[in-house]
Amino acid sequence: MRLEDVRLRYHRGGPWVLRGVTAQLDPGEVAVVLGRNGAGKSTLLQLCAGALRPVRGRVVDRPRHVGWVPERFPADQPFTVARYLTAMGRIAGLGRAEADRAVIRWTDRLGLTPFRAVRLPELSKGTAQKVGLAQAMLRIPGLLVLDEPWEGLDAAARGLVPELIDEVLAGGGAVLVSDHRGETVRLPGARHWTVTDGLVTEEQTTGPSAVAVVEVAVPAARLAGTVARLRADGHHILRVREPTAPPPEAAAPPVAVPPSQATAPPLADPPPGGGSAGGPALGGRAGEVAR
Repeated sequence: MRLEDVRLRYHRGGPWVLRGVTAQLDPGEVAVVLGRNGAGKSTLLQLCAGALRPVRGRVVDRPRHVGWVPERFPADQPFTVARYLTAMGRIAGLGRAEADRAVIRWTDRLGLTPFRAVRLPELSKGTAQKVGLAQAMLRIPGLLVLDEPWEGLDAAARGLVPELIDEVLAGGGAVLVSDHRGETVRLPGARHWTVTDGLVTEEQTTGPSAVAVVEVAVPAARLAGTVARLRADGHHILRVREPTAPPPEAAAPPVAVPPSQATAPPLADPPPGGGSAGGPALGGRAGEVAR
């Protein structure tokens, strides 16, 4: 997707919110949109998602399927969660049976199963935000646009956001995400676009990021909780292996004997009773060196 000299203002004669923005986001890339409040981050995201059209310039090569999650999900709609998501799946081009399966899969994954029959206006902000994430992922998008997606989510749901981003990238899609909470430290390798005075500039990296890869073994019963805590702390989970049996206990290494003790000195025949003439009996296990 490319933005070519894009300009946008909300009414004629008003100030330009975006002016002369030129940028490109390729498949498999994620860009984090940064900037102070009111700089135009949300406007840029809406324009990239297709929710707004530029006054001048153009957006080209936008993927056909776009997942758009606004900062605040519009929950004032007269639908239940299941009915709304099914309708959004059909709009995304899914058949009825496929849409039903997608709704079940994503409501289960995002912890929305108990809310399928609940009307949207009755949801809390965090639960409504999960519905927004679900509708964007019913059909894996070629472009996923997230405006402050962590806002209002609980810790477990916050940990799922990087997973969703990884799935879009793995499918050849691209991701744009804004963040003021610092959550995007979980996205190593992301590009950074900063919106200032209606322009978009990209932070140039001077070299490869210093990233260390650590393998951690935990009891299988604690796997899910450990993964969630690591993600909540900003770590990127590369993969999770299936539980395996612990390796056999390694044999004790042989004891190195100094050359001066390699050959034991001759001993006198022990007296009756097993003692030696000058000290205690040699009662150690075979292979041990008495000292």
